[in-house]
Amino acid sequence: MSFLVANLPPVKVFVKKQYLYDHQKGHGEYVEGVWISCKSIQGRALYFETYLPEYGALYDKLPISAFVSDINSKVDYPLEELQLWDAFSYHLTIIEKQSLAGTRCKYLAPSKQWYYGEYLFTIDNCHSDHNTLNTSYAEVPEEHKSFNILELDNGHYAAQPNNRVIFYDKSLTPSKTKQPDFKVSTEYYSVENKSKWTAGDDTNYFYDLKEQE
Repeated sequence: MSFLVANLPPVKVFVKKQYLYDHQKGHGEYVEGVWISCKSIQGRALYFETYLPEYGALYDKLPISAFVSDINSKVDYPLEELQLWDAFSYHLTIIEKQSLAGTRCKYLAPSKQWYYGEYLFTIDNCHSDHNTLNTSYAEVPEEHKSFNILELDNGHYAAQPNNRVIFYDKSLTPSKTKQPDFKVSTEYYSVENKSKWTAGDDTNYFYDLKEQE
């Protein structure tokens, strides 16, 4: 678990040049880059730090809408079409879900349009420092969302939660899938909040559970 910033896989991207000039110029131009790290600031979009080889420069704090994988992409999608939620906390972790590596997927955007692409990795938030006040929803079951980073067929990238994405595993997924109609999990699950059983009175290595009176 990292605070504020975490390393990313070295994904090669193209940066929309106007983002490098605070949108004052460079529209329609691109600069080659490589993702270096991701910054998570509660209440803001995820920020990506990118290495620009031809300049030898690191450029920080760009949203996912600043990047494309294909410079021939003609549509400039707004940020909210590519990332649904802001970061939930300053604490983040990066993981590539191995069972989903390279999996084809699609997600439903706020415009009600489906976008198709490929899964890359996941960014997730939590509150890891119990000595500071938790002011986030990162650990509230019905509010917390993870960010699956997807490389889209339209040349853009997206950061979408599990409940907006359909993943297609060639070995496991049937040709026709059912429409998910599940409810959001609201429960806090724990195995130690029941008072019926205890092991606290037994110091043996292989203890017996005793029923409390």
